[in-house]
Amino acid sequence: MSSRRRVMAVLVGAGLMLASAVASAQALVAFPRSDVEVVTADGRHHRFTVEVATTPEQLAQGLMYRRKMAADAGMLFDFRMERPVSMWMRNTLMPLDMLFIAKDGKVVGFKERAVPGSEEIISAPGMIRAVLELNGGTVARLGLATGDRVVHPIFAAAP
Repeated sequence: MSSRRRVMAVLVGAGLMLASAVASAQALVAFPRSDVEVVTADGRHHRFTVEVATTPEQLAQGLMYRRKMAADAGMLFDFRMERPVSMWMRNTLMPLDMLFIAKDGKVVGFKERAVPGSEEIISAPGMIRAVLELNGGTVARLGLATGDRVVHPIFAAAP
């Protein structure tokens, strides 16, 4: 085997090991599942099964590296108290809609169709308790609006 081929074999092997390590690290962060319901001002109910992010590791990873998500799925980021929140789409591979939610469960703002991989800072409009991420286009498809309510135990327990 020529030295060039040996070098290439080593580089390819190292690349595969690195990819495997990254995949393993991603798999280490587990998310509990829960149901949420978005209730619109006109009384329509939309149910989603979500993964709930509460730990620093879960909040940091979010939906990174996911290629797809079921239409009725999402992720609920619980910051445990109202505070200013900024998000981004780094390492996120699919477009997402973000619902910014106050401590009482009221939707106070949106970011629709956030661009995959973008490092643009997406800031919530004021103090919020949580962010619900759904597939891009869900807000428009369901006709969601500010003032809608998200029903989940974290909002019932809000101080």
